[in-house]
Amino acid sequence: MDFAWTTEQIQFRETVVQFARKALQDDLIRRDHAAEFSRELWARCGEFGIQGLPFPEEYGGGGMDILTTILGMEALGYGCRDNGLLFGLAAQMWSVQMPIHRFGTEDQKRRYMPRLNSGAWIGAHAMTEPDSGSDAFALRTTATPDGDHYILSGTKTFVSEAPVADLFLVFATIDYRKGALGLTPFLVERDTPGFSVGKRIAKMGLKTSPMAELFFDNCRVPAANRLGREGRGAQLFNDSMEWERACILASNLGTMDRLVEDSVRYTRERKQFGKAIGEFQGVSHRIADMKVRLEASRLLLYQAAWAKERGESAGLHAAIAKLYLGEAMVQSCLDAVQVRGGYGYTTEYEVERDLRDAVGGTLYSGTSEIQRNLIARGLGF
Repeated sequence: MDFAWTTEQIQFRETVVQFARKALQDDLIRRDHAAEFSRELWARCGEFGIQGLPFPEEYGGGGMDILTTILGMEALGYGCRDNGLLFGLAAQMWSVQMPIHRFGTEDQKRRYMPRLNSGAWIGAHAMTEPDSGSDAFALRTTATPDGDHYILSGTKTFVSEAPVADLFLVFATIDYRKGALGLTPFLVERDTPGFSVGKRIAKMGLKTSPMAELFFDNCRVPAANRLGREGRGAQLFNDSMEWERACILASNLGTMDRLVEDSVRYTRERKQFGKAIGEFQGVSHRIADMKVRLEASRLLLYQAAWAKERGESAGLHAAIAKLYLGEAMVQSCLDAVQVRGGYGYTTEYEVERDLRDAVGGTLYSGTSEIQRNLIARGLGF
């Protein structure tokens, strides 16, 4: 196995880090407090080429391989402290753009991919409902065929980017009695009659990534906006979740890297009892554990991405990476707060925000418990 990046990839990483530091840090403490999404920062990412990194150039993408894309997202997490923005970018890439790229018609790709790749449009993924969370396929939102349209009726919740999105990938069922075999996804534009976005949902972290409910009241969606074949939504959903679990936490890896470096710097400078606090084993061992989690997370994430790049089934690798990295991020953020003592608990030092943001990584794209179920299933249980 070759663990070395090429010179071009290393240069690309540094370019992304510098872009993130210079262009994506605007007024973050205030925006986080106000739960304010920045369309301007989203557009800057689109202009730089972030959203289009792994997608074909003919649709306005960057045409990069998956491992280089992961490296770019990791660099964003290292250089940019706005975890909500980075989560929103990754969620769109893996749960909206990737399904369109893999299952969309040529017309759908040409209509939507350039807008999403460029940052002109924002995409949102709508699967979860008030009564179906981890039981993903127990949907009540229906799609009734009506000539060359479908009539969508129902409610979605916990939809990230819903208040600001232009395009929604919505899962509905042709017949809920069929379970997964009735599932069908649709591309719904924001101004579609019968579709509306509810009030924002306040949450603990990732506050710069807004969330809301969606309502479908006899919403007429053209049959041309059905994504994939009727009743094949479960296949599409599982495919997109494998991509998401394998890749969505790449920016968290960069954040963990930055937390280690910042914590080493802080504990060398902070003095107590006449010496740097990093000289106390109780402190240095916490940072050592942070470093171990970082390197283990890196290998697990790269392994999952490597499998996806080779076109292999990566369900088990993706679940392991998602589980470990999500929980490792929370623990490393707790350690980063602890080594700073009271200062770590304050807004000014910004690690408390990283901790609040990190908790989401154990919930979205399948909770840690669901990842353990997937891993156990992969072992034959």
